Parts: sequence; C-alpha cells; structure tokens
Amino acid sequence: MATQEGANTRRSPRYGTLQNIVDALYASADSKDYAVRRLDVILAAEAADPGEELMEVVRLLPPGSYTRQRLCDQLNSAIGGHAWGQVYGTVE
Repeated sequence: MATQEGANTRRSPRYGTLQNIVDALYASADSKDYAVRRLDVILAAEAADPGEELMEVVRLLPPGSYTRQRLCDQLNSAIGGHAWGQVYGTVE
C-alpha cells in the first residue's frame, strides 16, 4: 500500500509561529477579558515575518477586538480551512 505525502503533511520550519505571535500579544494580559484589535494582530504578525501563507491567515481576521480565545478560534478556523494544521500548527 503506497503512502501519500503532500505539501500539507510536512511540518514547516515556521511551525508554531502563530502560537508565538499569540503568546506575545497576550503576554501582559491580566484577565481573560483582555482584548487586542485586528490591527494589533496584523502588526505583530508583520513584525514576526511569518511568510505569505500565514499572513494570509492573519489577514482573514474580520475587523474587531479579540480576546485570546476568540482570536485562537478565528485563526484555527482559517488554518483548518486551508488544511495547514499539520504544516503550521494550531494556536491556543
């Protein structure tokens, strides 16, 4: 039986980059209700230079403010929609 290996089964060197961005955004959060704006997320991502595919995920965020949980849900939804979970990892 042959195994199929595609582009979405190999871990990228950028695996975990979005998790690092999320961790940095909420490093000083003193409550679960702390929220960041979409622009904050985009600027943090641009500073981290995650590559074009991960920037595409970040740019898919709708305008608004995000608690950590809501941001993770939104990012994971986009990651899952692209089938990139194994490639780039999900966030929590």
